Amino acid sequence: MRRSLLSVLALALAVTSFPLESAAQNRRGQEADGQEQASDRRRRESEWGDRQAPLPQLRNAGPCPFAKVLYDAGRYVEFEGGREASAAVGYSGEIQGISAGCSYEDEEPIQVAMEVLFELGRGPAAQGSQKTYRYWVAVTKRNDAVIAKEYFDLPVTFAPGADRTYSRQMIEGIVIPRAQLTTSGANFEILVGFDVTPQMAEFNRAGKRFRIDVVTDVAAGTAQASQ
Repeated sequence: MRRSLLSVLALALAVTSFPLESAAQNRRGQEADGQEQASDRRRRESEWGDRQAPLPQLRNAGPCPFAKVLYDAGRYVEFEGGREASAAVGYSGEIQGISAGCSYEDEEPIQVAMEVLFELGRGPAAQGSQKTYRYWVAVTKRNDAVIAKEYFDLPVTFAPGADRTYSRQMIEGIVIPRAQLTTSGANFEILVGFDVTPQMAEFNRAGKRFRIDVVTDVAAGTAQASQ
């Protein structure tokens, strides 16, 4: 189940997640934090690319399964020595969003294709420029048991001097059998998350966070302290 996509909603994602140039006119009166967000969006557009590519429309006789990020596993933050401090952050990551589409009619099973967008970071305690992240995709009955779950590896190479990068993963071949003609996609959910440790899950659950660019903040703080 991996990486060739269709993606019925990828074009919609491009429209909603990456505003068109006309939106720049509305940013003139924004504060500095808004300008920083706009800069991040432009960087993501450059990294991800092909955001206006035409995509085929899927047929479906009913609603699609609800696709979402599991909150406890939506972020990945390594801590050197188990210390929850910015200077101890190794590699990090965050699932920025999911785009999914489905197809089914008559007695056919539900076929789902999806696109997952990752932002990945390298903190002060990271060793080297390469990291293989691991994430999973699970199909569940709505608010019930897991039907199937599969793990994937995401190898990443950071450019020299870069503390972050972006990755778009295409997933297809998710097939959900239907018990009868009247069974709709609304009976199912598709969850996505990083393969996290119990400490990482608790960190996420508590709502704590360090920004992806924490390495920049730490370097700046160290420079100021030495003056």
